[in-house]
Amino acid sequence: MQAGAGQQGLTASRDAPVGGQAVLEGVMMRGVSTWAVAVRKLDAEAMGPIEVQSFPLTALTKRRRLFRWPLIRGVVALAESMVIGMRALGISANAQLSEEEQEQMSSGVWVGMVVVAVAFAIGLFFVVPVGLTSLIKHQLHSGVAFWAVEGVVRTAIFLGYLVLLSRIRDMARVLEYHGAEHKVISCFEAQDELVPERATLYSRLHPRCGTSFLLVVMIVAIFVFAPIGLPAWWILVLTRILGVPVIAGVSFELIKWAGRNRSRGWVKGLMWPGMQLQKLTTKEPDLSQLEVAIAALRAVLDVEGTAVARGELVGLEVVA
Repeated sequence: MQAGAGQQGLTASRDAPVGGQAVLEGVMMRGVSTWAVAVRKLDAEAMGPIEVQSFPLTALTKRRRLFRWPLIRGVVALAESMVIGMRALGISANAQLSEEEQEQMSSGVWVGMVVVAVAFAIGLFFVVPVGLTSLIKHQLHSGVAFWAVEGVVRTAIFLGYLVLLSRIRDMARVLEYHGAEHKVISCFEAQDELVPERATLYSRLHPRCGTSFLLVVMIVAIFVFAPIGLPAWWILVLTRILGVPVIAGVSFELIKWAGRNRSRGWVKGLMWPGMQLQKLTTKEPDLSQLEVAIAALRAVLDVEGTAVARGELVGLEVVA
């Protein structure tokens, strides 16, 4: 077993090529060549059974050499993760419906949902901050002041969004499953026994969480936009939209580097704020939720076997 004491539980000392995502009453787990969704069926009278579905996966980063280049690989991996995540959410929603009510969505619908989600994120975290700061553009008198104020506004919107998300009552179960996903991945990475009683000992905070990644994105954006100065408003908005892939690529490389060097004290210090933010996006799960997360991971391991231990982490750095 390779684990150490961490914040509110044990933490693994190695990364495994496994990631995941909380869904409605369940967890999606992704490995090297397989992804799976485990969902607990809702039952008014008793705890329902766990339904598991697994799917083959050929990562885009393995299909073309170009997709493995630094900066590009981050954008490709994140786009792929969003598509899988949307499909997993749809599967979990269908699992709570009767057979007559279930719907099958085409690949075009999944792509459309991803486009809408990306557009919303770009609008909220990039267009809105530059728009609000532009209202006082003439009072700032310098590109540096504009850059600093915009960065503060963007980060404030991001933090406010997370706080609001954490306080929505209907989100509590999803946040608990998010914590279960982290605990089970850490348990596996520590080569511990995959049972709820062992997984519950691990921290619900994980270095590869998307929450930490998004905080890095907010910080990287400040430096990427700094050299642009104070052009016309439409140029400001356009650069914020076109700059998103660059920011995502740079942030991905930083997270990847931090993951390889997370045993160093000063790197842990840099990662600390992101880890603390996870206290807003995760909650402590119960044993039944950990059982669901384990079922999803076992579905991946049943297909991949020991190959998952030898797989590369590319594409999985920020999906835990």
